[in-house]
Amino acid sequence: MTPIIDESGSAGIVKTSILSLSLPPEGLLLECGRTLGAINIAYETYGELTPERDNAILVLHALTGDAHVAGCHTPEDKKNGWWDFMIGPGKAFDTNRYFVVCTNIIGGCQGSTGPASINPASGRPYGMTFPMLTIGDMVKVQKMALAQLGITQLFSMVGGSMGGMQVLEWILRYPEMVRSAIMIASTPKCSAQSIAFNEVGRQAIITDPHWRNGEYYGSSAKPETGLAIARMIGHITYLSEQSMNQKFGRRLQKREEYSYEFTGEFEVESYLHYQGLRFVQRFDANSYLYLTKAMDYYDAAADWGKGNLEAACSRVKAKTLVMSFTSDWLFPSHQSKELVKALRQNNADVSYVELDSDYGHDAFLIPSATLSRVVDSFLDNLYQEGEAE
Repeated sequence: MTPIIDESGSAGIVKTSILSLSLPPEGLLLECGRTLGAINIAYETYGELTPERDNAILVLHALTGDAHVAGCHTPEDKKNGWWDFMIGPGKAFDTNRYFVVCTNIIGGCQGSTGPASINPASGRPYGMTFPMLTIGDMVKVQKMALAQLGITQLFSMVGGSMGGMQVLEWILRYPEMVRSAIMIASTPKCSAQSIAFNEVGRQAIITDPHWRNGEYYGSSAKPETGLAIARMIGHITYLSEQSMNQKFGRRLQKREEYSYEFTGEFEVESYLHYQGLRFVQRFDANSYLYLTKAMDYYDAAADWGKGNLEAACSRVKAKTLVMSFTSDWLFPSHQSKELVKALRQNNADVSYVELDSDYGHDAFLIPSATLSRVVDSFLDNLYQEGEAE
């Protein structure tokens, strides 16, 4: 669907569409060795695809994101899409120039097929019978979805965090299809520390008595406590010491003295509880398990270079922009620099920018004139090159 464009730079009113993938009779074979026989993908589009179909940009969301990346669904919406400041007419991803597509990943819970979806074979939600997924599976499904939308070449693609992992997988798996790529606050593999945080979050869900081995669909009691704790743990890793000190310090919430009780009296405690409460209202606990595990499995060097990242990056043909943030301790800058080094060792066309920010890992989700300017310049140079050809 083409959004309505208003004069304020907003992508306007948009609608999430559902695409049913055309699969072979045997279904889609996943990397775990199992198959899925029916797959729906939620997506949104912004701007117009050219007759030559050469201006498409794919946006790949992070762990708990969705397809609603810009604009709003109704005039009454109080909040626009999660990257609204980057996408729209005159913005970094200029919808007067580019056709922007964002899909909800397989395994998610915002319209695409995942553990909460109905298994056609049983008529019941998949739950833990849903097959294990990988970043590679997500990318294969995205390529199939784009093909059904008539897109066989990408002008560019962009992703932050887990979305950046998908970007890297794209340019390794389908190097001929992607002209340029932007990877933000991401990594070619999760560190042991990142895996550890993910596992603590998963255990919070699994040990919730209402999880019941994932069979909680249709019940009034869901593993909300476990999922909220998982979100609280994850959210801490998305912030930085600087941003938490600036935002909360040691201030108390609506009191001047300690209560000497376990009441969540600090502002930062109240904030984390609020984040957890909001999260359980929009996300599925089983999806959280599957998607964090897919992140943990991802290792570009092992998958494509027999353990050598330089060898893996020999496949890359896209012009690439890699960006990191000084205060990101979840996927710190040295992980991005490792990827940049491997690309440069292959004489790849790669640019690297480390942005100074106090916002931590989530800095790419915070409106930033610098972030917008760097991305806009990267895309504009590529666009002008195409115009000159």
